[in-house]
Amino acid sequence: MSLREKLRAKKEVRADASYVQVLETLSHGSTNRNFDPFIDIDWDNPEYAVVPNDPRWVLPHRTDPFGRHPWYQAQPLEKQIEIGMWRQANVAKVGLHFESILIRGLIQYAFSVPNGSPEFRYLNHESIEECNHTLMFQEMVNRLGVDVPGMPRLLRWLSPFVPLASTPFPEMFFVGVLAGEEPIDHTQKNVLREGDNLHPIMKRVMEIHVAEEARHISFAHEYLRKRVPAMHWFNRFVLSIATPITMRVLMGAIMTPPRSFARKFDIPQDVMKEIFWKSPASRQTMSEVFSDVRMLVRETGMMNPVAKLVWRVLHIDGRAARYRSEPQRGPLVNYSAPEAAVADSHSAVPA
Repeated sequence: MSLREKLRAKKEVRADASYVQVLETLSHGSTNRNFDPFIDIDWDNPEYAVVPNDPRWVLPHRTDPFGRHPWYQAQPLEKQIEIGMWRQANVAKVGLHFESILIRGLIQYAFSVPNGSPEFRYLNHESIEECNHTLMFQEMVNRLGVDVPGMPRLLRWLSPFVPLASTPFPEMFFVGVLAGEEPIDHTQKNVLREGDNLHPIMKRVMEIHVAEEARHISFAHEYLRKRVPAMHWFNRFVLSIATPITMRVLMGAIMTPPRSFARKFDIPQDVMKEIFWKSPASRQTMSEVFSDVRMLVRETGMMNPVAKLVWRVLHIDGRAARYRSEPQRGPLVNYSAPEAAVADSHSAVPA
C-alpha cells in the first residue's frame, strides 16, 4: 500500500469513527430523553380543553404565511379562529402522513443493514419516536374535531411506494426526509420563538416535536454528509439536481393547504396564489426554510452551477446557514414590497 493510500485509509477510519460517535450520541439521547404523547401531554387538563371562539387559535401574524396576509387579518375574529383551527389541524395531519411514510422507509432501510451497523439502533429509535409523533398529531386533530384531509390525494396514493426507495436509493430517500422535516421544523421553531399566546395543546405538541426532530434532522444531515461525497460523480450530479426539486415539491405539499380549504372558507383564488407562493413575503419564506439544506448541499459538493440554477428557478435559493437552525435575522418582507427586493436579497450573498 502506498503512502497516499495509507493516509486515505486513516482519514476514512477517522471519518467513520466520528460518524459512529454521532450516531451513538443520538441513540443515547433517544434512550434517555424521549417523550410519550399520552404521558407528557395532559390532554384532559381543563386548560387544554378546545372550546369555541378561543382567540389562541388565530394564526400567528409573523410566522404563518396565511396568518400575515391582509385578507386573513381583515376577517372577523370568529372566522380567523375557525380558519386557524382548520389549518393547524391539517398541518398536523400532513405531519402524520409524512411521518408514516418515513417510518416505513426507515424500517425498510434498517432491514437491509448488516450486522454491527451503527445505523440499525438509531433508525429503530427514530422510528419509535416518529410513531409517537403520529399518535400525538392524530390526537390533536381528534381534539380539534376538524375533519381534515392532510396530504394531497396524489401523494397519499403514492405513499405505499415511496418507502421502497430507501434501500436502492438511500441518499435520495434521506433528501426526501429533509424535504419533509425541514419545513415543519422551521415553521414550528419560528412560532415558538415568536411567543404568541398559543393554545396549550399546540404549544406542547410543537415543543415535543421540535425537541425530537432535532435528532432526526441531525441524522439525515450526518448520513448525507458521509455518503454523498463518496458517490460516483454522475450519481452525485443527478442527486444535486433532484434535491432542490424534491425540496420544492414536498414543501408545497406540506405547507400549502388543499383546495377544499379555499372552498370551505371562500378564500379568493388570487389570495391563495399570492400566499402560496407568489408574493415577496412568501418567496422569502421559501428561501428561509431551506437555509440549512443549502449549507449541507454546499458541504457535500452538490451546489454546482446547474444545481444552483435549479434552486434559483424554483425560488428556494438564498444564503446558506452558517450553522444548523440559525435564526433568520433579516426583516420580514411585506406583501406590498416589490418582487425585486427579494431577488436582490437572494443575490447579495452567494448560495
